[in-house]
Amino acid sequence: MALIETPLCDFGAPAIDFLLPGVDGRVLTLADCKGPQGLLVMFISNHCPYVKAIQDRLVRDTRDLHRLGVHTVAIMSNDTQDYPEDSFENMQRIALEKGYDFPYLLDDTQNVAKAYGAVCTPDFFGYNRALELQYRGRIDASGRQPATEESPRELFEAMQLVSLTGEGPRQQFPSMGCSIKWRTHSFNTPTRNHP
Repeated sequence: MALIETPLCDFGAPAIDFLLPGVDGRVLTLADCKGPQGLLVMFISNHCPYVKAIQDRLVRDTRDLHRLGVHTVAIMSNDTQDYPEDSFENMQRIALEKGYDFPYLLDDTQNVAKAYGAVCTPDFFGYNRALELQYRGRIDASGRQPATEESPRELFEAMQLVSLTGEGPRQQFPSMGCSIKWRTHSFNTPTRNHP
């Protein structure tokens, strides 16, 4: 398991459009996912221990951000052939079990992850209402450990600031996690039984 850190925030970089199938049967675009005050795009997976460790915090923070007008979309870009735990069917199961109330989309070609420059799971991209990048940091300092009551909610607080001012904090700490599992074989298999 390769531990990867995300690059520094490229402030103002535009969000990139996509058209991806979700676990609820819908096919969504960037515009479908955007909130009135911003959008959090996060690359996650089912099998990554770093994602598993923060799932409850993700659900809590994204729900609180939604109340502020910042919506969230999660994208899974791992190679599902070599990592079957990340299959579309398992994405549906995890979303249901963990109570994901944000779209969870499959990037089967991995083109969206490449376009965004995503490097690991979890990898967070926080955009303001103009869809300009303002946050590329971690959820908090706890990493794979349980968060304490005193742990600052870095992702939530940063996106709360974005919702109020349109700008993210200048001090940000990189997220870290498992490297995205890039496909080493050619992509020539037909899309499986999902939208």
